[in-house]
Amino acid sequence: MTDQPEPNRRIVVWVASSRKDIRDMPPEVRREFGQAIDDAELGGKHPHAKPLKGIEAVEVVTDFDGDTFRAVYTVKLEGYLYVLDAFQKKSTTGRKTAVVDIDRIKRRLAAAKENHRMRTATQGTG
Repeated sequence: MTDQPEPNRRIVVWVASSRKDIRDMPPEVRREFGQAIDDAELGGKHPHAKPLKGIEAVEVVTDFDGDTFRAVYTVKLEGYLYVLDAFQKKSTTGRKTAVVDIDRIKRRLAAAKENHRMRTATQGTG
């Protein structure tokens, strides 16, 4: 199996615990985030997807049963979609994403960029 995407489809890479975190969410939330990731894989944009300010990433926000859930991914690394984070919002700062969550997303984005650099460097040596 190669790391080559199907035509017009990005390769999905799950960073840190993002896959497990989504799997632990209610089924309705999982379906919505799954659809958003699928849309992005194919170059589209989910209706609840919006740029995350100050970061090269997209945030999908959904509400379920009185709680707010967020998933964050980036498509800025050619040929790939890196799912950076998924969490239930617990911040008391209103609608704003908590600083601790932003910092974690930034660290994971840096890890994704390094992973992408290594993946693309090794593809040329095959």
